[in-house]
This record gives sequence, C-alpha cells and structure tokens, in this order.
Amino acid sequence: MPGETILIAAAVYAGAGRPSIVAVGVIATLAAIVGDNIGYLAGFFGGRALVLRLGRYVGLTSRRLERAEGFFARYGGAAVTGARFLEGLPQANGIVAGTMRMPWPRFLAFNTLGAALWVGVWASAGYLAGGHITAIYDTVSRYSLYLLIALLVATAALIIRAVVRHYRRDER
Repeated sequence: MPGETILIAAAVYAGAGRPSIVAVGVIATLAAIVGDNIGYLAGFFGGRALVLRLGRYVGLTSRRLERAEGFFARYGGAAVTGARFLEGLPQANGIVAGTMRMPWPRFLAFNTLGAALWVGVWASAGYLAGGHITAIYDTVSRYSLYLLIALLVATAALIIRAVVRHYRRDER
C-alpha cells in the first residue's frame, strides 16, 4: 500500500483524537528513512545487475533506471530530497543513490530531510482533515451523487475517445 495512504489515514485518526500526531510523524519518518536505507544498501552492494534483475518485479526497467540515474546525476542531493514527492521515485530513491555510489552520510542527510518534509506535508493534511472529519463526511455525503455522476460521465468520455481512436487507426 502506498505510504501516503497509510500516513494520511493515521494522521486523520490522530486529528480525530486517537493516536498522537507526534507518534505518527516520528514512526512514519523513521520508517521512510529505514526503507530508503535498505534500498541504498541493495543498490550499493548489489549494483546495477541486481537492481535490473529484481527491478522487474517492481517495474524498475533498464530505461527507467537510466532516467532516474540521469535525474540523480543532474540534481545530486536535492534529487534524494525531492524524489519523495515525484511519482515512482520514492521507491527507487535509495536504490539509485546506492548504485551511483553516493556517499552514505550525504544520502542519509538528504534522505532524512526528504522524509521529514514528506511526512510533514501528508501528516499535516491528514491531521487537519481529521480535526474536521464530521464536516468533511457531511459534505462528501451531500455531494456524493454528483461526484458519482461526474465520474461516470468522465469514464464514458474516455471510453468513447478510445473507441473513436481505435476506429480512426483502423481506417488509416
């Protein structure tokens, strides 16, 4: 399950008065740091060969690894920090830094900063929502039929678009 989902759910509960938001933040930050350090070790000691062999199980292809390495080479430590907020890079963050032989203390510093920022953003959003969960639930309940209709219309439009494109390709 994506980390954002678990973190937001825990923060919503904290906002509703269940666990402490500080505990949620500390645990989430430590989990993010440890997870990326495991990836760093796999990339550092296993190298590209191991990453490419096992990467196929998580969608990390040779092309994606090259793109990520280019991104990390271009932006250095800022890439480690910012990777948390870019789709697909949080899972590869430590692995790519390890394969590129980024010095571990440098990786740890930028990874810790990124984890703290990432947890801060998502935990704050969840905590604020948890404090207003009744109002949010009432609003969602009130407009859920309209949202369902909008989703059905959007889905129908996408299906029609795909069918039209298919027939146009066949005509060519």
